[in-house]
Amino acid sequence: MNIAITRSLFSLGLAATALTASAQSQGPAEPRNIVQLSASGTVEAQQDWLTLTLSTSRDGSDAASVQASLRQALEAAMNEVKKTATPGAMELRSGSFSLQPRYTNEGKINGWSGSTELLLEGLDFARISAAAAKVPSMTVRSIGFGLSRQLREQLEIQAQTLAIDNFKQKAAQIARGFGFSDYQLREVNVNTADQGMPVPRMLAMSSRALVADAPPLPMESGKSLVVANVSGGVQLK
Repeated sequence: MNIAITRSLFSLGLAATALTASAQSQGPAEPRNIVQLSASGTVEAQQDWLTLTLSTSRDGSDAASVQASLRQALEAAMNEVKKTATPGAMELRSGSFSLQPRYTNEGKINGWSGSTELLLEGLDFARISAAAAKVPSMTVRSIGFGLSRQLREQLEIQAQTLAIDNFKQKAAQIARGFGFSDYQLREVNVNTADQGMPVPRMLAMSSRALVADAPPLPMESGKSLVVANVSGGVQLK
């Protein structure tokens, strides 16, 4: 009797082991009715951030003297502009600083040339224009427009909200189209991008053109598109 019970238990153990092995070999059931889709949301806004780049260059026979002259010009310009600088409205920072040798046809160094930049940035276009006019030793190298960080963050939230709503509407529409009543979100990716619209740039214009009795420098900003994209998979049910 004991031998029969032992054999029965052993047989049951083998059967259970076989079922477990079979289930493991088959693995979990693959999800069904999965649909991949994407949607986007776009918000347009006037560019509110101006970046004006001033620059100057120097030439000389000695590298150290050219470098010192550039440093003095930059320091003088920064000291002048700092008088009216205000966080957010107008901020300043130094830009690129370069120094390179000049060569003769024989490949020998016969002098040095260099350049330096000062960038004025902010929300107050008029203040930046007026400050640049007080630095006559530099020229306006470029003017660029964009979105301030605060405005960009607001627009990103709006664009993301639109993209998510569009994603949900599209998912519900697809579910109904295939004869399902609902869907379940499985995974999703969200990203945003700032797509600035190009506007004309005024290059190499003397900052003396910014004085009050001269024609105003064109500073009309363009518009930027903030686009949010949502992509992912949903399971129809």
